[in-house]
Amino acid sequence: MSIKNNKLIFVGLVAALVACGTELPPENVYDARDFSSVSGERVRCGHFNELKNPYFGDLHVHTVNSNDAWAFGVRVTPDDAYNYAFGGEVALPLGDQAEARKVQIDRPLDFAAVTDHGEFLGEQQICLDPNSGGYATTFCATFRQGDGRAPDLVKRIAAPFSWRDREVCGSDGKKCAEAAKPVWQANIATAEKWNDRSENCQRTTFVAYEYSSHRLGSNLHRNVIFRNAIVPPRPVSYLDATREWDLWRILKQRCKDNGSGCDVLAIPHNSNISNGRMFSVDYSGAYSKQAQAERAKLRMEIEPIIEIMQHKGDSECRNGISSVLGTTDELCDFEKFENLAFRTVAGSEEVGTCYDGPLQDYIPHIGPNCISARSYVRYALADGQQEQKRIGVNPFKFGISASTDTHNGTAGGVQEANFSGHLGNGDATAADRTNYSGEVAGNASNNPGGLIGIWAAENTRDALFQGMRDKEVFGTSGPRIKPRFFGGFDLPENLCSDPEIIEQAYRHGVPMGGDLPPAASAQMTPGFLALAQADAGSEKFPGLPLQRLQVIKVWKDGDGNYQQRIHDVAGNADNGASVDLDSCQPRGEGYQQLCSVWRDSEFDTAQSAAYYMRAVENPSCRYTTRQCLGLAEGERPESCDNDDLPKTIQERAWSSPIWYTAAAE
Repeated sequence: MSIKNNKLIFVGLVAALVACGTELPPENVYDARDFSSVSGERVRCGHFNELKNPYFGDLHVHTVNSNDAWAFGVRVTPDDAYNYAFGGEVALPLGDQAEARKVQIDRPLDFAAVTDHGEFLGEQQICLDPNSGGYATTFCATFRQGDGRAPDLVKRIAAPFSWRDREVCGSDGKKCAEAAKPVWQANIATAEKWNDRSENCQRTTFVAYEYSSHRLGSNLHRNVIFRNAIVPPRPVSYLDATREWDLWRILKQRCKDNGSGCDVLAIPHNSNISNGRMFSVDYSGAYSKQAQAERAKLRMEIEPIIEIMQHKGDSECRNGISSVLGTTDELCDFEKFENLAFRTVAGSEEVGTCYDGPLQDYIPHIGPNCISARSYVRYALADGQQEQKRIGVNPFKFGISASTDTHNGTAGGVQEANFSGHLGNGDATAADRTNYSGEVAGNASNNPGGLIGIWAAENTRDALFQGMRDKEVFGTSGPRIKPRFFGGFDLPENLCSDPEIIEQAYRHGVPMGGDLPPAASAQMTPGFLALAQADAGSEKFPGLPLQRLQVIKVWKDGDGNYQQRIHDVAGNADNGASVDLDSCQPRGEGYQQLCSVWRDSEFDTAQSAAYYMRAVENPSCRYTTRQCLGLAEGERPESCDNDDLPKTIQERAWSSPIWYTAAAE
């Protein structure tokens, strides 16, 4: 059969799937009777604060119940993961020595969620049970080989359509669906066990899982977070719903709209390796503007926030994209995993350009291999406002978060100074973690990941979940920087010296995640309060001072180009701070707190725009530099001297945006 015919068959299958959609047999929600979250019957937290406190967590954590974590030799359970997140010790694999290394977080998190992959959750239980009917199948033999990214598994979540193994799951898939349920219910029970309902409110847990679409070789993963323990009886995975809008629809129908008390949101991640598909303006099957607006509205109802940073890189922005005009942003070169891990030609400086031709000529591939502005959060913010002008709804009006994506169950294990890896046996030693050949993906292309911060009145499921819904969230690349960002036309100029600064900011403006009101006149200019506190660190690992605060403005011009402006609004980019690469000792002064009221002198009432804040630390050693220094001369991989690997980094925090929407023409 010719290549052309293969392509036509591929396109035909895609069209058929778009037309048919995805339907699952009706199932009731699993009710764990979490009355404390559903009905509010709990004691108010002792630290309750109407002006809100910052809470730090990790909502992207894999354990032994994720097929790839299991294949990496990880045997950390959800119970172990919560124990680690809240200050306990956990054992990680080191070759065949399962108890060879013990790790512990330097500071407990405030909240966490175990997000094991929904895909193969049931298959794993069958394949690891010698008494199951599917144990001896070819699929299960492949599963048990221990390849963390086994091709036979990857191709099932990379195809434009999905399938379960009939020998393992049965012709209707029910065997795997049933096998997944007890694992899911055990996950719920474990989250309930660790959720603190006392007035101390020391820790909060969420029932969650990951929807892991790798459709057409593009990372389109989402972490699905439930507000309480009233949840569906099993996760809806990519094997059930191959398009993201089917996931949104099912979650809305089976959870939000069924009257049970179930509530849910999803958090997309790693748009940096999505080949431009994460934020593509894609309404397949929705042909009218009204249908497209409904889909955009559904997306925002289910996906109010995104993950900008994790151990597979930073997804904020990128230099070198021809359609991005305006200020050059040198900080966009931060943790570019896609440069290091995926290259069209070995050793080339960049990955390839995304295919933009007719669908019938497109050849699917396995693995991210191209770059696009629509793989990055900053430019999606501009595309979203353009879509709002076209269809009346912004599909990319999201808040900003971060997490780790650890596959070790080490929730919040982000400390550069003692990073223990996130991939089990795959990066168990310092020599493993610093390995990078320059031609193929190496562990050094990864990083420790980030944290999500939420401004909330108290550390409870309801308060934190509402903070995510309201988009009063922020992401950090690891440090516990505390950023606050407000905007308004009436913000007082002297806010930074006002002892009631936050109360006044709420009174006269809107917080991160909010909308500026319409401008009453063309002469009005919005002001923005940019405020951040440096991470004080822990006794073992002191924090670094801040270097500067920036306000980033982004919009799309009449020619279809992305326009960006980067404004340093507090601190000093030329403060002389540096780091000694022979000892990783920081040099220079910085700031423990920075504050500024900045006004946009170029504001145009007729131009929609999004604004967000970035708080930037002084330079520090990247974890690879630290760990190379700790290795004996004969044990260091050649990559320790590879100039392609950054030696230093500038850790940071990102606020959620504030939007200005111009009046419709």
